Amino acid sequence: MSNDDNLRKSRSRRLVALDAARGLAVIGMFVQHFALNNFNASIVSGNTMILFILCSGISFSLMSQRMLEKGTEMASFRAQMLARAVFIDLVGYLLIMLNAPFAVILPAYAALFVLALVLVHCSRRTLFIISAALLIVGPPLMILGGSVFSSAYFLSDIAGGPLSALGVAPVFVAGMALGRLNLHSVRNAIWFTVSGTFVLVITKILAAKVLPVWLQSFEQWLIANTNVTAAQPDPYAIWPHNVMPPLWNMLLTSAPQSGSSFQLLIGLGTSLIVLGLACLIEKKLAAVLLPFAAVGQVALTLYAAQFVLAWVLITAGVNYYIGEIPFGDGIVVLITLLAGWLLVRFSQAPLETLMRRFDRLFSGFEKNNASPT
Repeated sequence: MSNDDNLRKSRSRRLVALDAARGLAVIGMFVQHFALNNFNASIVSGNTMILFILCSGISFSLMSQRMLEKGTEMASFRAQMLARAVFIDLVGYLLIMLNAPFAVILPAYAALFVLALVLVHCSRRTLFIISAALLIVGPPLMILGGSVFSSAYFLSDIAGGPLSALGVAPVFVAGMALGRLNLHSVRNAIWFTVSGTFVLVITKILAAKVLPVWLQSFEQWLIANTNVTAAQPDPYAIWPHNVMPPLWNMLLTSAPQSGSSFQLLIGLGTSLIVLGLACLIEKKLAAVLLPFAAVGQVALTLYAAQFVLAWVLITAGVNYYIGEIPFGDGIVVLITLLAGWLLVRFSQAPLETLMRRFDRLFSGFEKNNASPT
């Protein structure tokens, strides 16, 4: 059997490891939002979002390749992805309306689905090159966008800061490239783990030893060459007099959710290790991954549930943060695992079900309105 045949066969099987990695990302978000402490902060802060985006890029690539191999017309696939983006965007804005104390990534996530359509036919090598290029040019552009688009919410979701589509695009495109590989291969799983460890160690060393020196020199240069004492922009002035100055010092930081190249590489290295280990465990002890995979299968529902839960608890005057309680993070993990198992056990995934119906509605509309050939 050829390598292409093996790759097609691997795509036809559900990836427990990918579901588990996505589930771990969602569990990490719950821990970060409800039980963050000194012990788990360095593990979950920022890294869980990057793991979620990497898994999303892999899923997008797998879905596009499956549909193209089945002979699905590109127009139908494009309609389905646009419908999915609209649905996710609407859910995101509804969650933003709750004004929960967490940032909502869904609008940027939806924009990625649309922007990724132009990369569907790119080769694996091209996707890796684009991802590497975005790691370099993406952070300066998203910082500039955070200044220019600060009052334009839709454009801000696309390129207006660390939680914009451009801010996480390098990771999503890297996921698209990884989705072209055989994720059932032990060799690839080992490659993920080793390369992730290499990236993480090197970036951590640079962040600890070199980055503070660079940042200090860069900030001194900014002070010497820019008018930092100028008055703050008037938000009621006409554009561009109402624009906040770009926060260029963010380029040389590794703080969680800063959107810098260093922070993205730290998160990407960590995510590759998690994905590689999950793929290796699936080969020998797949049952161990099943509880986490259940969470991954209902990731969108559980992602939204944390905002609703926080809103309900705050409205009721209940303190939602239990990070100071002994083993509070462990309690959050167990509750999230139980919620995922119950949703899968009773086939209750409200947002995933609605999203699939939304996809079919728009896909059917596209077919019914297609011009005859």
